[in-house]
Amino acid sequence: MVDWNKEISFGRKKEGAEEPEAVEETQSLEPVELPEPEAEPVAVEPEPVVADAEPQPEPAAEVEPAAEVEPEPIAEPEPVLEPVAEDKPEKSSLMKKEISLSFRRKPKEPKLPKVNRENTEPEAEAPEKAARKKRSDRTQRGLRRQGGAQKRAKRVVGLKIGASQLAAARIVNNGHPELVQVAREDLAAGMIVGGELREPDLLADALRSFFRKNKLPRTGVRLGIANNRIGVRIFEIAGIDDPKALENAIRFRAQEALPIPIEEAVLDYHVLSERVDDEGQKVRRILLVVAYRELIDRYVAACKKAGIRLAGIDLEAFALLRALGDAPAGEDDGPADAALVVVSIGHDRSTFAVSDGRVCEFTRVLDWGGQTLDVAIARELNVAPSEAAPFKRELSLAAPNVPEDLTQEQADSAREAVRRQLQTFARELVSSLQFYQNQPGSLGIGEILITGGTAGLPGLAEELQRLMGVRVAVGDPLTRVKLGRKVRETEQLGSLAVAIGLGIED
Repeated sequence: MVDWNKEISFGRKKEGAEEPEAVEETQSLEPVELPEPEAEPVAVEPEPVVADAEPQPEPAAEVEPAAEVEPEPIAEPEPVLEPVAEDKPEKSSLMKKEISLSFRRKPKEPKLPKVNRENTEPEAEAPEKAARKKRSDRTQRGLRRQGGAQKRAKRVVGLKIGASQLAAARIVNNGHPELVQVAREDLAAGMIVGGELREPDLLADALRSFFRKNKLPRTGVRLGIANNRIGVRIFEIAGIDDPKALENAIRFRAQEALPIPIEEAVLDYHVLSERVDDEGQKVRRILLVVAYRELIDRYVAACKKAGIRLAGIDLEAFALLRALGDAPAGEDDGPADAALVVVSIGHDRSTFAVSDGRVCEFTRVLDWGGQTLDVAIARELNVAPSEAAPFKRELSLAAPNVPEDLTQEQADSAREAVRRQLQTFARELVSSLQFYQNQPGSLGIGEILITGGTAGLPGLAEELQRLMGVRVAVGDPLTRVKLGRKVRETEQLGSLAVAIGLGIED
């Protein structure tokens, strides 16, 4: 899997570059607390005890000013720094600044010996116990934070925003992915057209209601997108080792390979493999994804307004391959014998994706979907497309059945209209396959897996296979996941394939 957000971490190393300087300053101040003449007056807080136990005249003279300072707990550190470091006032200010920024509770530590007034335990034991307690508390807090981070990393909600419905799948990635929750809900027409968001405010309201109604977590959500304005390319770059120079070279190639102005685009890439050519130069194989920034920003703004915190944005093509394909092959497994081809038939468009078993090598969004069949049937029956949709779901291409409220003649006419539209769809698929196989290093086509709500139409897979001459089968979105105790197999699993794939982490 290619998780793009995870790769965006440039420039973070500079944030920690100033830490060594701060450490040196605190270390240079440590001698202020260590000299023996000063260590005895430091324990001035239990004043009556120190005065009796130390009869030496010189320390006794220094105790007097400390007695005046004791009623002011804020000024306790001052008697320690002033007599010893009179010629270095800057160090005391730096020390206070460091304490106030990073360790605000440390000034309260000198008050701990006061607890020992009721017993005769040595004064050294109280700071030792306090240090042990602090280490224990710090460890517990660290474990809680680490455990929380692991839970967030393993639990992902895949969210697909389609033209006709919202679909979500909650996956727990702990070894074998487990599907623990699914949810679907119809979406008003016209909100999403061709993969582009037209009504961000309405979508935000729909998302807020959808997540509240189904009690879905609003964190760890991965959103899928599919649009003709998203470009995917694979190319090679040789002779560049510096990471910054490699990034610049990739951006330059993106301007050449994709018809998207770089200043208007969101760009991400992944290094697929590395090799050394005959001239000894390192050659990297790069997967590049470029999308229009305005397209992404609209979805992000709608999710933010709905109170949803996105963990990442992924292409629906990548999610389909994760859901319907096998686990990614390792580098030692060798090349695949045939390419994996997946087609998701949506409401108004279909996503076409090809993989070599490791990564998506080619993807395309086709302007053909289940709505195309609704319109064709509506024309034959002289009804509205919304009225034709129920007839389409009851129609079969494998048998001459008659849906309710239709005559045999009407049913046969509707079947022929569907077959004519499938011929157009088959031509689009063949054209995409030919384009892929003209690329260097392409593989042969073993079979095509179809999914989506329309893929469940009886006889559709067989009709496409007859038209294309390539084996076509309906894919199972549950191939990679096991079902949780509260999840049952439901009808139209195809419409959940993208959401399930978005939740899987490889």
